[in-house]
Order: sequence, then structure tokens, then C-alpha cells
Amino acid sequence: MNRLFLIIYVLFLLLATAACKPKENMVYMESDRSAAEAEVKQAVYEGTHLQPGDFLDIKVTAYDEFAVRPFNLHSMNQLTNPGEVQAGQAAQTSPQGYLVDNEGYIIFPVLGKIFVKGMTMAQLRADLESKLLEYLSDPLVSIRQLNFNITVLGEVKAPGRYTSTSDKITLLQALGMAGDMTDYGDRTRVKLVRNENGIDQTHIIDFTDRNITASPYYYMQQNDVLYVEPDIIKRKSANVDPNRNLAFQIGGVVLGLAGILITLLK
Repeated sequence: MNRLFLIIYVLFLLLATAACKPKENMVYMESDRSAAEAEVKQAVYEGTHLQPGDFLDIKVTAYDEFAVRPFNLHSMNQLTNPGEVQAGQAAQTSPQGYLVDNEGYIIFPVLGKIFVKGMTMAQLRADLESKLLEYLSDPLVSIRQLNFNITVLGEVKAPGRYTSTSDKITLLQALGMAGDMTDYGDRTRVKLVRNENGIDQTHIIDFTDRNITASPYYYMQQNDVLYVEPDIIKRKSANVDPNRNLAFQIGGVVLGLAGILITLLK
């Protein structure tokens, strides 16, 4: 009888050991390790493409400081309201910018309506500098996005919507903003939902691929959604009564103790 208990106890130990087996696909950029000496390709950053709802900070500088004032929101407000010193000081600290409207336009001082939808920051900068040459000598334009939004959902530690003042965010940085994946995140099938030409498109990203940095989707775009699916272990455990695992653990301990007592009392 005690031999039977001993056999059962050993089986429980074997099952516990098997449960400690290292989980596969846990390491980012791990696959294709045989080519570790090969050069890791890097995606070319082309910048985000402007969309309706984007809020831009645009500043113009030139050699003639007085001539450039009408082309900047803050200095233009000071010119129109020179006596409102306190209001001007508040304007310096409060966010001012250009909102891309639903049709893809911004209203720029002096230049009027400018169509910017689909442009990158670099393209808009070159376009504005070209238009400003009619009024200024050697104008320089700096552009910064004030409301770059991405959403990270699923098996991450802090799912939610994140806003950044930088528009250069990689897939790995987006995960970092959400606290990284949980142990149950499927790193081989992460879904990226991106609006392309007015249509939401879904792309599958393999985070274990060592050449993920060469993916055309490596850099996030405005309003991208990253969804980390649960792995097979998490999906199976969702249908398992949590009390059942506890019962197995208690049963193993009881059988082990019973086997030891029988051996001692024999």
C-alpha cells in the first residue's frame, strides 16, 4: 500500500518539476539566434503623418525679430493686445497651437488656410518655410506635436491611452509606457490597429523576431492601438475552476504526508 502512495507522490513531484519548465517565446527579439552575427536591420523613421485632431506647436524664427512676430501666435497676441501684460505672461505658460480641423487644414497667421493632412512634420516644415520666403529672409520653422496619442490594451501591466509630446515612439517604447507585457502575453501575435487612408487595418507583430526593428510598423503613428493577446495558457486557465488547482495541490500534500506516515508506522 505504501508503495502505491510513494508512486503517486513521485508522480506529483514530476508534475511539479514539469510545471517549472522554462516558458517559450518569453524573450523579445530572441528568434533567429543562429544568425546572431548578422546585422540587425533598422527601420527608417519617416515621421508620423498628420491627421485631423492633431495639435501642433509651430514657431517661426528669422533674422528680423520684429518682422517674424506676426507669424507666431504668442507674439501676435501681444501685438493685438499690447496692454494686457498679465494675459501675455499667462499665454506664455499655457499651451498654444494649431489644431488640424476635420478637413485637414490649419489656420496660420498671414498665410491663411494650409492643407496639412497626410504630411509629415518635415514636409510641413519645408512647405511653411517655402511660403514664408515671400515675407521673411531665411525663415526657420520648428514644429512639435502636443497630443500624440496611442492606446495599449490586453496582457500588459497598465493598459490605457497614453499621450506624449514626442511623436517618435517605437513599439518597444509603447510597451514600456504600459508597464510591459504580463507573463501571459503572446509575444508572437501582437495586433497593431492603424488607420490607413480612412480604414482601420490590423497588422500582426512578432516581438520575438530579432528583426522587429526593420518592420515598417516599428514606429507608432498617431492614434495607433496595440493589443497584446493572452497566450494559450491564459486562455485555457480562463475555463478552469481556480479551486481545482488548489484541490490538486492540497491532494498532493495529503498523499505525500500519508505515504511518509505509513512508512514510519510500518
